[in-house]
Amino acid sequence: MSPTAKQSTIIEPPRGWLKLNLGEIWRYRDLLYLLARRDISTRFRQSVIGYGWAILRPLLTAAIFTLVFSVFVKVETEVPYPIFAFAGLMPWLYFANSLTDVTSSIVGGGPLLTKVYFPRLVLPLAKIGVGLVELALQFLVLFGLLIYYSYAPGWQILLVPVFVLVTVVTALAFGIWLTALNVKYRDVGMAVPFLIQIWMYLCPIVYPITMVPEQFRTIYAINPMVGVIEGFRWALLGTQHPNWTMVGVSLAVMSVILITGVAYFRKVETSFADII
Repeated sequence: MSPTAKQSTIIEPPRGWLKLNLGEIWRYRDLLYLLARRDISTRFRQSVIGYGWAILRPLLTAAIFTLVFSVFVKVETEVPYPIFAFAGLMPWLYFANSLTDVTSSIVGGGPLLTKVYFPRLVLPLAKIGVGLVELALQFLVLFGLLIYYSYAPGWQILLVPVFVLVTVVTALAFGIWLTALNVKYRDVGMAVPFLIQIWMYLCPIVYPITMVPEQFRTIYAINPMVGVIEGFRWALLGTQHPNWTMVGVSLAVMSVILITGVAYFRKVETSFADII
């Protein structure tokens, strides 16, 4: 090849609904890292408390839940209610924040989409990593609460990384669907905060799953966050074994949502730049 010859790269749309092109995403890992770092620094920029919000929000929420559901309503739990509520809030807050961020990731990245090519999945993947910093800080608070209440976790704590991963995948599964839909239907982005507000009370966060009537538990477990929160709390606090049938139902639903969401995302991603 002569020194003056130019090389050209041909970009073609992916063939097949389920072709993830993970190798391509790996080649753009530097961009993924830079976007995630940018989002982490942006979240608390020009904030007086800064990363303290990652601790203050769940602490105040757990305190209010303790007052209402432990003092006023008298909900019975296996462990002290403050650590019961805080352990349930940790995966939920990560899921809720990540779902909101991922839903707006493609629309928010519109200027970048129209200027340069990169795998579109990089944008939602970058948003997923932001909440992990907050989650790590919340673990420190939870361990402080465990020491305060003289409550020692069991061997199940070794499985915490597994349930963190499941939480991440669940947020990504729903987020991929919603961010793809949000490009065409902007109502989706406005509906997500309302959906999250309702969704929280359909999860065993402020009450134990034993309060759900037995005949409704399988239907209740269709909500993927039920299995996630139950497993997360069991791994952290060593409470009663979760109902593995319910956990299995939740994980199966999450898997279906993830696979179909990625398939739909790959189908419509070539039109994102035109629509935005």
